[in-house]
Amino acid sequence: MNLDEAARQLELAIHDARVSFDCIALDELERAHTNAITARAAVDAAENAIRVALEEQQAESGAGASGRPAAE
Repeated sequence: MNLDEAARQLELAIHDARVSFDCIALDELERAHTNAITARAAVDAAENAIRVALEEQQAESGAGASGRPAAE
């Protein structure tokens, strides 16, 4: 996973949240609920991708000149 995937998932979450909002206005509560769940799933996927990228970045910066991870 990478940050491009995180951005894509956030775009999907935005879309699903907007659809859910519109469905509430139209009193289509079942569809609003479904889209709210899919928006949440997309946000969770984006968070995971960002966390993985952050961990990779920290591992790279912690390796230092010796190529070994820094002591904790």
